[in-house]
Amino acid sequence: MIAGQTQGSRHGVLTVVGPTAVGKTAVAIALARSLEGEIVSADSRQIYRGMDIGTAKPTADERRLVRHHLIDIIDPSEAYDAVRFAADAERTIVELLARGATPLVVGGTGFYVTSLFRGLFEGPGRNPDVRASLTERAESEGPAALHEELARVDPASAERIHANDLSRVIRALEVYATTGRPLSEWQKEPDRVPAFSARYVGLTLPREKLYQRIDHRVDAMMTAGLLAEIEGLVSRGALSPHMPAASAVGYRELLPVVGGEDADISEAVALIKRNSRRYAKRQMTWFRSIEGVAWFDLDGRTPDDTAAEILALLAERGRPTR
Repeated sequence: MIAGQTQGSRHGVLTVVGPTAVGKTAVAIALARSLEGEIVSADSRQIYRGMDIGTAKPTADERRLVRHHLIDIIDPSEAYDAVRFAADAERTIVELLARGATPLVVGGTGFYVTSLFRGLFEGPGRNPDVRASLTERAESEGPAALHEELARVDPASAERIHANDLSRVIRALEVYATTGRPLSEWQKEPDRVPAFSARYVGLTLPREKLYQRIDHRVDAMMTAGLLAEIEGLVSRGALSPHMPAASAVGYRELLPVVGGEDADISEAVALIKRNSRRYAKRQMTWFRSIEGVAWFDLDGRTPDDTAAEILALLAERGRPTR
């Protein structure tokens, strides 16, 4: 917490959430330009360098309009979690406030947003012996075997962690082996007092229209060269099936195609669309569980129209902290 700040006096940060493909970037840019603000990305896939098309990163033109933070900060081989995000985002928000900019947290990774504004327990410390044993098992039995074990002892974590995300699978199994309690239970026990509170704005669309947008976005990604992007990453060793980033939707379905595993590309694209729709549904379930979100339906509204409505609401309740 910031020095001299009490729980009740935390800065309120405008936070725009919603499912994938709903249109968060366009609305957030309109808001940021009106508020002289900058965007702090809360997206667990846009953090990876080189993974541009499949993560729907803001374009170069959009980044010129409004400065974005916490995009392109690590390589696909590196692990990154909600605790680290909260620390990075908190530090970024402090810096923005210090120079008079309005921070806007924008993204669809609910676990990141929750970690930033509510705090997440980090779990017990590392156990090198247990980690070494689990790593050896992964090498001999394969990552899938560890993920299956995680599903038995900690179903909640297994549902959230993809089988390809070996570092997080190992961490969850390490916690269970060390303490006898699932990581998902430990994470219900906040251990830090967040420096900021959220002023939530949620964006939504009727389900049928959202799913149409998802399908159109996937088609556009393929046209824009998603397969070639993955081929380039793989060829230079920047991405492989066992790296943390390989669990990202769009990449995990196409990696077998790139790897020459006789996977059908049309089937892979269909899987990307299906998995994206399922992800959007999980996102909405997460964000609907958060109290105090002001929801805005984007159906029939332009980003500028929606931003104007949000700003009108903020005027009634008081503008975001600068």
